[in-house]
Amino acid sequence: MEHRHLYTNGFSRTASSRPPRREQLTQQLTPISPRADSLIDQIIPKELLLRVFSFLDILSLCRCASVSKYWNQVALDGSNWQRVDLFSFQTDVKGPVVENLSKRCGGFLKSLSLRGCRCVTDAALKMFAQNCHNIVALNLNGCTRITDATCQSLSHYCSRLQKLDLDSCLNVTDHSLTALSIGCQNLSEITVAWCNLITDNGVRILTTGCTRLASFIARGCHQLTDSGFKHLGHNCPDLRIVNLHGCTSVTDETIISLSVGCRNLRTLCLSKCFGLTDASLVHLGQGCHQLRTLEVAGCSQLTDSGFQALAKNCHGIERLDLEECVLISDATIGHLALNCPHLSKLSLSHCELITDEGISHLGGSMCAAESLTVLELDNCPLITDASLNHLNVCLNLQRIELYDCQLITHTGIHRLKTQLPNVRVHAYFAPVTPPPSVGGGRRRLCRCCVIL
Repeated sequence: MEHRHLYTNGFSRTASSRPPRREQLTQQLTPISPRADSLIDQIIPKELLLRVFSFLDILSLCRCASVSKYWNQVALDGSNWQRVDLFSFQTDVKGPVVENLSKRCGGFLKSLSLRGCRCVTDAALKMFAQNCHNIVALNLNGCTRITDATCQSLSHYCSRLQKLDLDSCLNVTDHSLTALSIGCQNLSEITVAWCNLITDNGVRILTTGCTRLASFIARGCHQLTDSGFKHLGHNCPDLRIVNLHGCTSVTDETIISLSVGCRNLRTLCLSKCFGLTDASLVHLGQGCHQLRTLEVAGCSQLTDSGFQALAKNCHGIERLDLEECVLISDATIGHLALNCPHLSKLSLSHCELITDEGISHLGGSMCAAESLTVLELDNCPLITDASLNHLNVCLNLQRIELYDCQLITHTGIHRLKTQLPNVRVHAYFAPVTPPPSVGGGRRRLCRCCVIL
């Protein structure tokens, strides 16, 4: 009787019998049926194969789709394509690719990233919106050919959209924000960085319809002013993240509005907002006690008094970027060291009034021993090796920046590395000027003279 099993396990063996030899095992193994490999698709249930494929990336799924017709059907099943990131293929992604993808995925697709896909147009995204109406997160960062028509399509078909990234979509205007405020009122995160055609009126209309916003990023939007940003504080109380980096028209009025209306604000980037004063820090300290990250690089009007008011109330601060806050001194570091035990990343680059005394405050604080991981001291001309000695207790320190700290020496760095062997020290030492040549030899020509 012919056996159809892959392997037989009918070895009869008594206690006194010897173990079967390799030749015997070979003879007793029933040969695999020529049709067995073709039946593997019947052995593995489709549900199990779908589950396995769900862990694969795009490239692996495409390879599996080339194995057989059955695997092609399973690999390209819409349930395997709920989250798609085409950034790695951005130069090859054109309109038809997005259209075909949307047809295959349909309502399964929840998250799509087309970051950097500059060839994608409004027409392709209109078909995408029609087919993938359950989309929750859409990244169009750098899709420079899209216009307001795309946001109008999203508004019409994708009411469940929650996250939208329009970074560097240069043709997007207020009409896009108007459409989103009407049809995408579940929006919680939006990025319009470098969309320089957007004005205060667009922000006003957006915040009127999308009141659930938790993240608003408008980095580099030079047309936006306090008149637009004040509506964030009035209409979006759930805001957690606000990035206004480089919005040079922002003043204390915007920050006061946010501190009053957005009590749960956790991340605030105001770098290069040159018009801010200590009044902003005072109001943040009064209203935003949950603040964890504050970036105010280049805000040169901020002083020790403002940071004292902030540190007294915002004890949970973890990251501070104070680069080029040229008026702050050791007093600011003292307030942070005393009141912010969770401080992990601190940038003091170009703060030229900082001395070893300020770093000694930091080294003696609770955050030094438990939290501090990154310290940037570039271009702090008064810092010496004594500061590095104060940092020996920072056991979790991972990186320290010391570029152009001219009073820091190789010896000081070596001593720090001995105490903290895992710390990365970034420093630059100018090459030693060679001594003048001795003797009355002939003067050498410079390179320019040689060329001429």
